[in-house]
Amino acid sequence: MTKYIVILVTAPSRKEAKKIADAVLDKKACACVNIINGVKSLFYWKGKIDNAQESLLVIKTKKTAYRNIEKIIKNIHSYTVPEIIALPIVFGSRDYLNWIENTVK
Repeated sequence: MTKYIVILVTAPSRKEAKKIADAVLDKKACACVNIINGVKSLFYWKGKIDNAQESLLVIKTKKTAYRNIEKIIKNIHSYTVPEIIALPIVFGSRDYLNWIENTVK
């Protein structure tokens, strides 16, 4: 198993995405958060196809920090079922991975 992960989270607004990013960074739960605004999401919700303009957070961290980050996000997020998914970082620059290692507490 990989030691490092990327967590993807969608938020309904830039403001909420920034609030989530600030919270996980303030707790040193991650090394970096990218916020990509203007994401068009299409999804099933309550039995029908829906859509939304969202912001996407890309959070780089250690696998051991996932549960803490999930808890922080759920305390802030306005969605009933927020997207919080983690993907393994299979390969990465040794310098970048060391930076994650030394930043996340």
